[in-house]
Amino acid sequence: MRLMVMFDLPVETSEERRAYRKFRKALINEGFLMIQFSVYVRVCVTRQSADFMEKRIAAISPDSGIIQSLMLTEKQYNDMHFILGEPKKDVRNSSERTIIL
Repeated sequence: MRLMVMFDLPVETSEERRAYRKFRKALINEGFLMIQFSVYVRVCVTRQSADFMEKRIAAISPDSGIIQSLMLTEKQYNDMHFILGEPKKDVRNSSERTIIL
């Protein structure tokens, strides 16, 4: 299961820029990887863990802007087509790194 988070946050004032940086840093600390600007993805073992992570994101979200999430199965995520550019061969972005205890 993958949890994809897409966001568009205002960055016009210094307070908004600070909130943007704090949110982005929190996503990275939670294990999300940037696949495009303002689009981050994380591997989750189950749907319940994805739901839990979605609630954590809601708790750290800033007061203004738009934040959207999308839950995808591994098959749906792997069926992504690259129209322009090359996929990154980063082991952190693969399900091979996931260990289920």
